Amino acid sequence: MKVDGLHHITAITAEIEANVDFYGRLLGLRLVWQGVSADDPEMRHVAYGDERGSPGSVITFFDMPGVARGRAGGGMVHRVLLRVADANALDFWERRLGDVGVETNRRRNQLLFADPDGLGLGLIGDDGGDEPLIAHAADVDGEVAIRGVHGVRAYSADPAQSAALLGDVLGMEPEGEGHWLAQGDRRHSLLLYDEPPGDPGQVGAGTVHHIAFTIRDGEEQRWRERVAAAALRPTAVMDRKTNKSVYFREPSRVLLELATDQPGFVFEPADSLGESLMLVGDLENRRAELEQRFPLLANPRGAMDDWSATC
Repeated sequence: MKVDGLHHITAITAEIEANVDFYGRLLGLRLVWQGVSADDPEMRHVAYGDERGSPGSVITFFDMPGVARGRAGGGMVHRVLLRVADANALDFWERRLGDVGVETNRRRNQLLFADPDGLGLGLIGDDGGDEPLIAHAADVDGEVAIRGVHGVRAYSADPAQSAALLGDVLGMEPEGEGHWLAQGDRRHSLLLYDEPPGDPGQVGAGTVHHIAFTIRDGEEQRWRERVAAAALRPTAVMDRKTNKSVYFREPSRVLLELATDQPGFVFEPADSLGESLMLVGDLENRRAELEQRFPLLANPRGAMDDWSATC
């Protein structure tokens, strides 16, 4: 048994409108989900990805209006890496981001920058053989579009303590000290550990809540038992509507989720994903209240405005 690359990444935003403009317009991803947190229906939850919200393409956000900006520390992800095809794509994104005042740092085969909340992002040139998971933004050609999640960088003072879990339990392959490859039948992605800064981490805007790896639908209970046998105290299997999930903290304290590859974002017509408020669990009796509390966000597939004027 081995995980099939990253399924999704979930982070925190304090300004949802700026978040939608950045990911749904500037980065050209598709808004595939508007809903509320499955664990806290008082919190808005949105997701972006390719045209279908495919596992391996998705980044989601909990909306916490006005929350202070956080700081990544030990046991936290500090950078999300997204995949593009090649150096030509990196050239395109360097120009596009620079044109709206987003500061970038070009390093050989990667382009580093941050979102409006300060979440560290990176574009990595890697055609890699995986299926490109592309959203069809009107002003981003498919040849340079983001192709899915490539990996994450996390802080750990002792990454060796996570080796048994990552290798023996999750089936990842070591690629040097603190570098792990999640290579499944369909996709590959990276989990990279870095030495943590001196200051402790602080959860808040611009920090990652958890990362999820892909497992096959129907194998979630087997995976839970496998993690429990490693004494990592997983949660019960939770039905998130789009997938079934198990959560646990790995020895370096990064919160991991194992998420099934099915059923996916299939509860709205394919041509109108993200255009209604989706409710998970026993919340239909609160629909009128929640729709009033969380009015639908403007569809970023509308006319491409000057992003810098909206943030």
